[in-house]
Amino acid sequence: MYKHLLSLMALFSLSLFSIAYAGLNDGKSAYEKGDYTTAYKEFKTLAEQGNAEAQYQLAQMYHDGEGVPKDYFEAAKWYRQAAEQGDAAAQVELAELYKGVPGIMQNYAEVVNWYRKAAEQGDAYGQIGLGARYAFGEGVPQDFVQAYMWFNLAAAKGSKPAQTLRDEMAEKMTPPQIAEAQRLSREWKPNRK
Repeated sequence: MYKHLLSLMALFSLSLFSIAYAGLNDGKSAYEKGDYTTAYKEFKTLAEQGNAEAQYQLAQMYHDGEGVPKDYFEAAKWYRQAAEQGDAAAQVELAELYKGVPGIMQNYAEVVNWYRKAAEQGDAYGQIGLGARYAFGEGVPQDFVQAYMWFNLAAAKGSKPAQTLRDEMAEKMTPPQIAEAQRLSREWKPNRK
């Protein structure tokens, strides 16, 4: 009886996953076709159920004003929900909003917080964003070694902008600072959620 109950629970969980996956694909397909009404409906249902990818997609719709009025506050709400579940793309988008857009107060502590979460997972956009904060001293003390390290990590993933930023940063640094930044880059390990 117990094994039968476990089997039923596993099947139920699998069917819920399949339904959510189908709804997400339906939403993405509708979005790509420009059917924002259907996309919104699919994403909203799943987002309210806690699906991070649907929350991110819904936030994008509000951010860009596709099928809904452009609303940065509503976008931030959905990005935050996905970001809190470890979605690196949502973390980067949330950091971008905190740089200051209509309806969202500029807050560099939040910018750094969300870029750091994405960067520590190995997200190149998060690493570039965090590196830039260190380069300019926005939300953190200016630190060229840290800036170089984060740019270098993103450059290692093939990011051309990160390569350029790293090279520009190196022009402002001493050889020992560059050596330290390279050492930190070699020793860095991603924090997988």
